[in-house]
Amino acid sequence: MASSDARVETLTLGCRLNFAESEAMRTLAPAGSLVVNSCAVTNEAVRQTRQAIRRAWREAPGRPIIVTGCAAELDPGAFAAMPEVARVIGNADKYRRDAFSSENKVVRGDVMAAGVPPVAAGFLSRVRSFVAVQTGCDHRCTFCSIWQARGASRSLAYEAVRDAVARELDAGAREIVLTGVDVTDYAGGLGTLCQRLLRDLPALARLRLSSLDSVELDGALLELVDGEPRLMPHLHLSLQAGDDLVLKRMRRRHSRAQAVATVERLKRRRDVTIGADLIAGFPTESEEAAANTRALIDDCDIVAAHVFPYSARPGTAAARMPQVEAATVKARAAALRAAAAGRRASWLAGLVGTSQTVLVENGERGHSDGFAPVRIAGARRGDCGPTRIEAVDGDQLIGVFE
Repeated sequence: MASSDARVETLTLGCRLNFAESEAMRTLAPAGSLVVNSCAVTNEAVRQTRQAIRRAWREAPGRPIIVTGCAAELDPGAFAAMPEVARVIGNADKYRRDAFSSENKVVRGDVMAAGVPPVAAGFLSRVRSFVAVQTGCDHRCTFCSIWQARGASRSLAYEAVRDAVARELDAGAREIVLTGVDVTDYAGGLGTLCQRLLRDLPALARLRLSSLDSVELDGALLELVDGEPRLMPHLHLSLQAGDDLVLKRMRRRHSRAQAVATVERLKRRRDVTIGADLIAGFPTESEEAAANTRALIDDCDIVAAHVFPYSARPGTAAARMPQVEAATVKARAAALRAAAAGRRASWLAGLVGTSQTVLVENGERGHSDGFAPVRIAGARRGDCGPTRIEAVDGDQLIGVFE
C-alpha cells in the first residue's frame, strides 16, 4: 500500500479482543498511518509482531507505524528502538486521540490505574462481529504476563454493551461474539449480561462467546446453554492442562476432575461442542503429567484444541521454575496436537449425513452452530440456514443448503 493512502490501516495479532480494539483505534489514528496491535501471550507472538512491523515497512516505506497492544505495553523500549516505528502507545492510552498525535515516541501511562475503556466493537459490517465487554484480569496464573499488560479486570456498563451490539446488528452483523481478557469475570455475571442482551435485542439471533474460564461459569449462563437456541452451542474453555499438580503450579483455580465435570454438565441437555486452550511442556511437567493432558482431549471431548508450547514470559513465576528442555516441549506439543487432530477428525466425520445450521462468513465458507467449518458451493456472505453435510475435505465439511 502506498504511503499516500489516506486510510488508517490496522495490523492485528493475537486474540479476538485485539481485533475488536483495533477497529476502535482506526478512528483515532492519523490518516495514512498503520496501527499494529501487538500480542505478548508467547515469545513467538512477540517475534511475529516485530516481523510484521518490518514487513509492513518494506511494503510501504515511510508510512507512519504506530505500535500498541500487550507487547508494546510490556516492552515499549524494544519497539521504540525499531527504526520502522513512529510511535509506541501503551494500553492505558490507546483510546486517547491525543496519544496518537503526541510528539513523544513513547506514550505509556499506568495501565494498573487505567479506567474502563470505551466500547470496542470489531469487524465492523462483517457477518460475525466481536464486541469487547471486559478487559484486564485479577488472577495471577504463573505462566501469564497479560495481567501486567492489561491491568485489573474492568467491565463495560450494560448499556454500553447493548448499544455496541445494536450498532453491529444495524451494520449487518448476523452473529455477535462477546469477548474480553477474562470475559467470565464480567461484573454482574456473564450469564446475566447474555440474558439481558437476548431479552432487549430481538434482532440478536446468534450470540457466541469467546474463551471462558470454566470455574467462573455462572448459573444464568448454564441455563442459557441448556435451552437458549440463540446462544451458539460451542464453548471454548481455558483449561490449560489436565494434570492436577501442573494445574496447581500454574495457579489455576480448577482441578482435572472439575474440568471433566464442567464439560459433562455443559453437554447434559444439549449437543455442546468444546474447544480448549492447552499448554504443552509447562515447567516441571513429567511424562505422566503430559499424558494426563493428552487424555483430557478425550475425557472432555475437545474438538477444537489450541495447543501452545510453553513459553517463558519475563516477570512470571513460571519462568523461575525448573524448565522442560526445548526439544521435549516441542515433542509434547506435537503429540498433543496429534491427539487433538484425531479427535477433531472423528467429530467432523460424524457430522456427515447430518443437518447443521450454517452461517456463511467469507465467500462460500462459514461455520455451523457448533463451530464446524463448512464450505457450501455457491453460497454468499451472510447466507444462513439448514445445511446437509455431505462430505469431509481435510479440516472442513462440504455441505449444501437444504
